[in-house]
Amino acid sequence: MRTIRVTGKGQIRLRPDTTKITMTLEGLDPEYSGALRHSAQDTECLREILADLGFERSELKTLNFKVDAEYEGYNEDGLYKQRFLGYKFLHYMKVEFEADNERLGRILYALAHCPVNPKLKLSYTVKDQETAKNELLGKAVSDAGKKAVILAEAAGVELKEIQSIDYSWGEMDFETRPMSREILAKNGMDNRAAPLSASYDVNIEPEDIEVSDTVTMIWEIR
Repeated sequence: MRTIRVTGKGQIRLRPDTTKITMTLEGLDPEYSGALRHSAQDTECLREILADLGFERSELKTLNFKVDAEYEGYNEDGLYKQRFLGYKFLHYMKVEFEADNERLGRILYALAHCPVNPKLKLSYTVKDQETAKNELLGKAVSDAGKKAVILAEAAGVELKEIQSIDYSWGEMDFETRPMSREILAKNGMDNRAAPLSASYDVNIEPEDIEVSDTVTMIWEIR
């Protein structure tokens, strides 16, 4: 059986509709149990701040959490040695909400005045990613079909039944990051509780998100 193999590409541009703030808490404690307790207290502080700003407590999601022994190197009589410093925790979390610069300004202000000083990353995404993926896949299949018709006509053959469709189902990046570096929320603030009405003047217009994917199809030809 003779076949023709064609790879089609789909590409779409999406308007971001969701703001994502990724927060990192870290700390060091001499005891493992102390590191866990310290992390829990700091996380609870963040939940209380976000709850005051209208979030459900469950909307603060953990992305990753770890506690590792921390050491530092030093030189003694020409020999490199290590000393134990304690247990360091790292807690990565995120919160997402409908894109709104006014609300973002209030959140950033509150985090800048909170006592736990999280490191922040700001990005934008789209809420309905499944619909976007389906549209992208449809465009890729359509592109493959058009290319197959052109190739078959140019080669003087006839397309018959589709024999297989190969799609990788890989992860797609539906984020745009106007601020690529982490921000230290404290920024020299005095860490007193911020009034709920206080806000930074934020005027961010994120660029559209461009995503693409491919699908490979095989037709029988004659």
